[in-house]
Amino acid sequence: MRRNTSILLLAVGHACVDIYQGAVAALIPFFVAERDYTYAVASGIVLAASLLSSVAQPVFGALTDRWAMPWLLPVSTLLGGVGIALSGLSASYGLTLFFVAVAGIGVAAYHPESARVARLASEGSHSAMSWFSVGGNIGFALAPLIVSAAIGHGSLHWTPVLVLPALAGAALCVPVLRMLARPHTGTAKTQAPRSADDVASFVKLSLAVVFRSIVFTGLSTFISLYAQQRMQGSTTAGTVALFLLFLGGAVGSVLGGSLANRYDRVRVSRWSYLLSIAAVTGVIYTPSPAMFLFVALTSAGLYVPFSLQVTLGQDYLPSRIGTASGVTLGLTVSIGGLISPLLGHLADTTNLQTALTPLIAMPALSWLLFRTLPEPTVPAPRGPCPGHRRGAPVAGRAPAR
Repeated sequence: MRRNTSILLLAVGHACVDIYQGAVAALIPFFVAERDYTYAVASGIVLAASLLSSVAQPVFGALTDRWAMPWLLPVSTLLGGVGIALSGLSASYGLTLFFVAVAGIGVAAYHPESARVARLASEGSHSAMSWFSVGGNIGFALAPLIVSAAIGHGSLHWTPVLVLPALAGAALCVPVLRMLARPHTGTAKTQAPRSADDVASFVKLSLAVVFRSIVFTGLSTFISLYAQQRMQGSTTAGTVALFLLFLGGAVGSVLGGSLANRYDRVRVSRWSYLLSIAAVTGVIYTPSPAMFLFVALTSAGLYVPFSLQVTLGQDYLPSRIGTASGVTLGLTVSIGGLISPLLGHLADTTNLQTALTPLIAMPALSWLLFRTLPEPTVPAPRGPCPGHRRGAPVAGRAPAR
């Protein structure tokens, strides 16, 4: 019961934070309409949210390997909310980039520590970690709806309303941290020796996550505008497409955790990336009504391996849980935002369909990398430390419930 309560609270808090990742993409059509930004200029906002986040996440991950910093959860949640809340108040492009970058730093600070805490609370359960990931998926899915409700019938000057989820998320962090603090005190430093690390596999895994990030971020940046074009300028179609892209991730994450309890994580991830190749192709080239079905399939296919990749990274680097979390849950995910301006430039010079076509190759590259990855076979350390709690599963075997 205690584990379930902790995971539930962490999942809801994760949703509150990831609203601010989804909000960046959801705000793009409003920036384009209200400020006449080009595709390339608008995608620069996504770059601002991703750039500092890409650098900061592994730094925060390394810090959490040395010290437990649970206070980062509420503080970073508030930072993400304040950044997005202020992003629409100034017509200055520079200030907009700055505030979005502040939100990116908040998100960067949150994920490594939250992944460490979630692993501790989950007691090694793939299903519990998948529910933690579902919280982020739901946050992504709610972002376009919340943004549309807040500013859809007004202007960007209503963005301060978007701070409300951050206030709720910060408040939810307090009880779960108190719950976990009682039996777990001291530093976050793990007891696994560096010799237990499989760095080569971790690098391959990270590259696979990078390619996944490119296709997901590229679609999340432009799918709303693309759906509007395909549906005769309907803004509702754009909101629905973005909502499906984010909501399908919740289904994919739960399915991934369930499948990992029956099959190994590497095999499940390979299957999902194979499905994603066909799904992304369908998004770009099928007629308009069918496109929405393929958007949902793409989201599910890309999110089945999401939480599995986080735990795989932690098992490939058992001596550096925070660093592994910062890279797989943060750095590699943020790198997708660095590619968005290139896609935007290509869309400006050709069209959106041409610009999105290279994304079909990304899940294929992830699939190829996963074909070379082993399922970790060394059991996680069982010492009484926050990074690896007693009860962590032997990799490749369903965890005890």
